[in-house]
Amino acid sequence: MAVPKILLVSLGGTITMTRDAEGGIIPTLSAADIVRTIPGINAIADIETLSPMTVPGASLSIDNVLAVATLIDQRFAAGIDGIVVIQGTDTIEETAFLLELVVQSERPVVVTGAMRGPQAPGADGPANVLAATVVAAAPAASGRGTLVVLNDEIHAARFVQKSHTSLPSAFASPLAGALGQVAEGRAHFRLCLPQRRAAISVAAGIDAPVALVKMSLGDDGRMLRHLHRLGYRGVVVEGMGVGHVPAAVAPIIGEVVGQMPVILGTRIHTGQAFRSTYAFAGSETDLLQRGCLSAGSLGSLKARLLLSLLLRNNSDRNSIAEAFASYA
Repeated sequence: MAVPKILLVSLGGTITMTRDAEGGIIPTLSAADIVRTIPGINAIADIETLSPMTVPGASLSIDNVLAVATLIDQRFAAGIDGIVVIQGTDTIEETAFLLELVVQSERPVVVTGAMRGPQAPGADGPANVLAATVVAAAPAASGRGTLVVLNDEIHAARFVQKSHTSLPSAFASPLAGALGQVAEGRAHFRLCLPQRRAAISVAAGIDAPVALVKMSLGDDGRMLRHLHRLGYRGVVVEGMGVGHVPAAVAPIIGEVVGQMPVILGTRIHTGQAFRSTYAFAGSETDLLQRGCLSAGSLGSLKARLLLSLLLRNNSDRNSIAEAFASYA
């Protein structure tokens, strides 16, 4: 029986980093270099490799990821059965969600990386790539949107978060739990998500910067006043608790709503922004009445990406509201 054709696309990150002359680690390895360190991977699939860039995860841009999404759809159209994207873990939760939003194909896209470099004791990169390849080759992975696989756990791009700076178990989905696990060389799915939303077709050549502003004790909102002048087209406000800001900041946010879309989320690690429980000045109810749109249960990092794509398409307020309402 023919094995599936899986493409490994490496963008860089810790998984590709080796020591330089000063002892620090920098990205140097290609996807082909990584594959050579993984015993048994060629028994799982017919492996192809591609390394369009070798950069840390923190240096990836939205345009970089959109280019990867275009590549993914092109390779699926050419007959590839599944694709593994290898990158730095700093931005995996963002890259995976962006791919979730724009990749047109229903075939498996799996994002992975490593918390430890290949020269570190207990390097986790080979095991993560092997597990990601198992998932990408599994027929059951089709139609589930973009997946993230590290530490033998399978996560949905919609929910996954990096929850620790250095542990191999850094990735979690606290709002919903992992979708499944890789065990005994097979992908085991335990949970099923609602049907994937239609992919967004992104207009080319349009810049739509979106600010991310976290509220904190004593914040006076002065940054918000300057966003429009700085060229931002939208902003996601990470409110306190379920979506609160200091009372003095509320009228400033009302002014910003007249200039650009304002998405109200929460700075809390997990949970959703409320809509109508609290009624004091600066509460979620107050801010929504001033024209903010709720991020619902969508984390602020992902809310920023969704808003940016919608603004690239010059979506109007109603379209933006409808898109975010689907994440309530």
